[in-house]
Amino acid sequence: MKPTDVPTRNFPTAREECRTLQPHPDYDAPGSSYELAFKDEAFLLRQDMRPVRMQLELMKPEVVQNEQGVTSTIVIFGSARILSADAAQALVAAAEASSDETSLRIARNKLEMSRYYEEARRFAQIATAESAARGRPVVIATGGGPGIMEAGNRGAYEVGGKSVGLNIVLPHEQVPNPYITPELCFRFHYFGLRKMHFLMRALALVCFPGGFGTLDELFETLTLIQTGKSRRRPILLFGREFWTRLINVELLLETGMISPGDEKLFHYVETAEEAWSVLEAEPELSSITTP
Repeated sequence: MKPTDVPTRNFPTAREECRTLQPHPDYDAPGSSYELAFKDEAFLLRQDMRPVRMQLELMKPEVVQNEQGVTSTIVIFGSARILSADAAQALVAAAEASSDETSLRIARNKLEMSRYYEEARRFAQIATAESAARGRPVVIATGGGPGIMEAGNRGAYEVGGKSVGLNIVLPHEQVPNPYITPELCFRFHYFGLRKMHFLMRALALVCFPGGFGTLDELFETLTLIQTGKSRRRPILLFGREFWTRLINVELLLETGMISPGDEKLFHYVETAEEAWSVLEAEPELSSITTP
């Protein structure tokens, strides 16, 4: 008999074990150590169990993505504060009706920045549809929240594709956007493990304007590639004007803070179509862009 012919498991699963546990009043009292270790929440949350919790946080997204057939991703970074065009236009209309100049200035800035939401949405649509049409589906992955993250998940959803959301517990709770594939919506405690999962399956990284969180993700990626800790892959920065005002690459080169050639670790792009054309030209992406 082959091993695959064995009709049942030799041992019960952990789930079955938990379901069939018999109560023991003499030992199940509060403070008792009788609970199964993997079912004992108080034990798992002890400070000295942090390495185990980190391992679980590394393994859960890995196991689930393998089960869901997620092998290649394109990661979209960007601000949670950038609104869709419709939402920004509604803010402008409300500010105009109130005659509040400060609110109107802020609302108009939101409307200007909303073009990045729409580009992220269209890029996710193009990447999802084009890779699927060529028989090599690539899954969009984001931080799972609102703004640019929502736009990425939304674009994939609108063309029938899966997408990943790697949410993080924050003091002001970040609610997952509604466009993430439910089986691929994860929640992290550790920023470091979340950033590792961004890169583990990434064929490319597409970065839109954002604040400290976006910069953290971008610079960690650049550092890992620059130092050879991670293989080189395309990094696209949407919006040359924004990024060149924010990061003075010429100063870094002039002062020797980065080496000549490091400025070529990324490309500036302005539109979804331009971004996809850059990726199509990358030799490392030939596996998904060649029909």
